[in-house]
Amino acid sequence: QVQLQESGPGLVKPSQTVSLTCTVSGGSITFGYNYWTWVRQPPGQGLEWIGYIDFDGNTAITPSLKSRTSISRDTTKNQFTLQLSSVTPEDTAVYHCAREAAGSSWFRGGTHEYASWGQGTQVTVSS
Repeated sequence: QVQLQESGPGLVKPSQTVSLTCTVSGGSITFGYNYWTWVRQPPGQGLEWIGYIDFDGNTAITPSLKSRTSISRDTTKNQFTLQLSSVTPEDTAVYHCAREAAGSSWFRGGTHEYASWGQGTQVTVSS
């Protein structure tokens, strides 16, 4: 059973860069047609898909965040990382990492279907 666990700083100041890491256990991030994903949920709002890094190391990021977001991986540690730069209070949210498989309806124009899901880590942007 694949399990995911996020880790991060919790509190960051505006204009800084936040780095979040997702540690995966129970399966390799390079195995299978999986898309290792970051999503976030701002307070009182719905889930926002941020992007993914896939089994081959290819990435895709939502256009609204693309200019200040990168997703990378460390296959030796079975981890993938989100970096979000120039943060503002609007980036305050619970950030989750998740696994979305190639069979997800999203890849056929439907909605996201996450096969595995981390518990989330709170990121607060405040001076």
